[in-house]
Amino acid sequence: MILTLEEAKEYIKVDFDDDDCDIQDCIDAAEEYLKEATGKEFNSDNKRAKRYCKVLVKDWYDNRELMVNKKTSNKVRFTLQSIMTQLKYGD
Repeated sequence: MILTLEEAKEYIKVDFDDDDCDIQDCIDAAEEYLKEATGKEFNSDNKRAKRYCKVLVKDWYDNRELMVNKKTSNKVRFTLQSIMTQLKYGD
């Protein structure tokens, strides 16, 4: 596990429990995506992996309606791609 529900909620500034299932789905998908994209497993000790998951969860949560059309901001896409490259080819 890279990111807890509590950490994700704190990062995306959600202080209610109504969306916990949706947020947890985003966390699970982000961790799975990172593993499949890099071929590596990460845990909560890897700060870049944690940041990657936080950014991805926030983007997916904040833009739920945009994910249907697979639109994300260029800034978020660049940030995620940069972190992914470091995680994939780093030690």
